[in-house]
Amino acid sequence: MKSFHPPRRTLMGPGPSDVNPRILEALSRPTIGHLDPAFIAMMDDMKDLLQYALQTRNAITMPVSAPGSAGMETCFVNLVEPGDKVVVCQNGVFGGRMKENVERCGAEAVMVQDTWGAAVDANKLEDTLKAHPDAKIVAFVHAETSTGVCSDVKTLVEIARRHDCLTIVDAVTSLGGIPLHVDDWRIDAIYSGTQKCLSCTPGLSPVSFSEAAVEKIRNRKHPVQSWFMDLNLVMGYWGSGGKRAYHHTAPINALYGLHEALLILKEEGLEQAWARHEHHYRALKAGIEAMGLSYVVEESVRLPQLNAIRIPAGVDDATVRRQLLEQYQLEIGAGLGEMAGKVWRIGLMGHACNARNVLTCLGALDDVLSRLGAPIDSGKAVAAASKVLFPQS
Repeated sequence: MKSFHPPRRTLMGPGPSDVNPRILEALSRPTIGHLDPAFIAMMDDMKDLLQYALQTRNAITMPVSAPGSAGMETCFVNLVEPGDKVVVCQNGVFGGRMKENVERCGAEAVMVQDTWGAAVDANKLEDTLKAHPDAKIVAFVHAETSTGVCSDVKTLVEIARRHDCLTIVDAVTSLGGIPLHVDDWRIDAIYSGTQKCLSCTPGLSPVSFSEAAVEKIRNRKHPVQSWFMDLNLVMGYWGSGGKRAYHHTAPINALYGLHEALLILKEEGLEQAWARHEHHYRALKAGIEAMGLSYVVEESVRLPQLNAIRIPAGVDDATVRRQLLEQYQLEIGAGLGEMAGKVWRIGLMGHACNARNVLTCLGALDDVLSRLGAPIDSGKAVAAASKVLFPQS
């Protein structure tokens, strides 16, 4: 047995993404107590930075001390009570996980199903809510990581509000990568992750709750089924100012990393970060299409930070990904659920969203596919992407 030293990879899958070196340095800073006045001051700064990233002034805006899946569970266990009816929109894997959370809370999930690779259909949601006037919550995914689809949050929330429903939104892959306006869109509960477009390590989940959501939590008829995720308790620790009630030992160094990640985002500016993701997606798209490959998702609802590419006929998914990893130290993602074996998922997230990664990925994919005899137009991808990346050259 000896110390573990991981290989150096370029991470261009669905997450985790490449971690900014500034964040790695932040993680290595001296550990102090989770009730130390200096740490509490950093927590206050982090809340402000999270509010900026989410574009909200919600008082309950904080990171859950666990990955994005725990952020999801935090939203559901606090807002959903036994016997509630919850409308869940599913157009990929993660809508299915929402359904499981609803049922584990002892509530009824009413499903709005859409084709994998398509956005959530607003008309279907409207019809479902008309058919179920007793529904209390609508839940859906903003950026569906399994398919690379972006759904229209603003419209879906407006429909839910017309039917007196609160909303729970999955923003795990969207935060920092595409426009997200929690207050302007009037989202009630939202959760995300740190390992996607924030370019931090996995293990924390930013969440935010509106006043309407907080009111529902305060007036629950049943206790929250999870002690650890009960916001009535957690907020004693993530409140404001110097006095904090002990709840759990926070992951101190991981929070250093998230603070640095959010600071980097603030320094770049949200609009600039969104534009950078869009620009590098355009370059990747030019190369993918020049190679003769195609996208699963229609361009109008396509995520720039998560690209679902059809696998060419006769090409083995695992063989390509293995060769990319072994020969180029490059990770791309496999398909999930209905899309397993049918697509590759190429991520352009946060620190990994840069010209070098776009060109490296296209060149490596071109080389591996050509040697495997895949039906592609070899030798064109890098040049096509370069024209987008460096138009004045």
